[in-house]
Amino acid sequence: MDERTLFELPPERPRQDEIPLGGKPRLRTAQREQVVMRTLSLDQMLPHDDEVRMVWAFVEESNLSDLYAKIRSVEGQAGRNAADPKILLALWLFATLKGVGSARELDRLCERHLSYQWLCGDVSMNYHTLADFRVQNIEFLNDLLTEQVAALVHTGAVKLERVAQDGMRVRANAGKASFRRRATLEECLAEAKEQVEQLQSEVHDDPGAGSRREQAARARAARERQEKVTSAMEACDEVQAAKNKRGGDSLKNPARASTTDPEARNMKMANGGYNPAYNVQFSTDTQTQVIVGVDVINQGTDAGQLEPMVEQIEERTGVRPPEILADGGFSTKDDIQALNDPSQGYKVYAPAKEEDKQRQKGKDPFAPRPGESPEMTDWRTRMGTEEAKAIYKQRASTAECVNALARQRGLQQFPVRGLEKVRAVTILYAVAHNLCRWVTLRATGTLQVAGG
Repeated sequence: MDERTLFELPPERPRQDEIPLGGKPRLRTAQREQVVMRTLSLDQMLPHDDEVRMVWAFVEESNLSDLYAKIRSVEGQAGRNAADPKILLALWLFATLKGVGSARELDRLCERHLSYQWLCGDVSMNYHTLADFRVQNIEFLNDLLTEQVAALVHTGAVKLERVAQDGMRVRANAGKASFRRRATLEECLAEAKEQVEQLQSEVHDDPGAGSRREQAARARAARERQEKVTSAMEACDEVQAAKNKRGGDSLKNPARASTTDPEARNMKMANGGYNPAYNVQFSTDTQTQVIVGVDVINQGTDAGQLEPMVEQIEERTGVRPPEILADGGFSTKDDIQALNDPSQGYKVYAPAKEEDKQRQKGKDPFAPRPGESPEMTDWRTRMGTEEAKAIYKQRASTAECVNALARQRGLQQFPVRGLEKVRAVTILYAVAHNLCRWVTLRATGTLQVAGG
């Protein structure tokens, strides 16, 4: 046998520079139609450091007994099993952090996005269930925020030595064209009543006209429109009464109210224009940027909102913050006199109004004024010191930073209508924001050390 054929070596490959050009490249192409069986669970597919695991860990540690008590599907009785409230709460918290405010969009994400699928755990969702959960559990969400803040205060992570409050106008889910004067609203109400009566007569005269579902839907829509127009007329009277009290142009510019969202008001926005909006109030701890107080009002000014917020914080935590920072829109005489009590250690840091104009007139804006109370004099003279001005600078780095984060997370326009539902969305945002702060405090060791 020839040894050369028995141990013949493979042919020598040509060098790279000797390969002829123009040949067809060999590629690994995407095969999206190929059916592959992957033996992986949702938990194995999700990265261990995914942010959604943080949200689920928080929900598991929360007290959801009030939500479970509302469930009517119980063992031994007929009916479909209810979705676990843990899943619904976790979905909305995670969606809020990602800037998703639409229930329909969240429903789509539950079908397409791995993180949301992991939260669902193969539990089917629909947008109606998601939307109802968010707006029907405002008391639970408010209690959850209270427990969250109180726990951080109890551990010492949040000391509440100094808080900053600021207002943020957020677009309402209504258009400018929906605002009508009272005369127009009366015409709309007459049309709505006529439509309701017409639908009732159609059902009475011909019960077989259209399906029962269509009839019920049309009747419900007509009743809802009648209720909204009635609410808009009441709101219009309320706005007109406020205009008459202020005086000025109340007759030239009669009050208007929205038939889409009667509780929304036209407010001056950050861009200088006017839009239907709500005024969101956040009070934030300056050391940790934890939101400790939340409120939503439908007045365009921040005047008179300091004292109610301090009372809310004290009710949530049992602690009254000794120092409060707020901009000039909050500095009303009543609030300063009620909250600025140096004998008890309570101080208000807010700029004096028209400081530049006072200086131009040759007056000292920080000098005591004749006849004013000791609380006002203490506040005024203190705000003229360099120490007070340095402390006041913390307001921008705290309150305005929290507002900016809210804008980035989608708090540009409310997806719901009505003051109560808007409050639910705002409180949900505060809980989600504090969840991120809780993770940051724990990572930096603040929460761990404080908790012992």
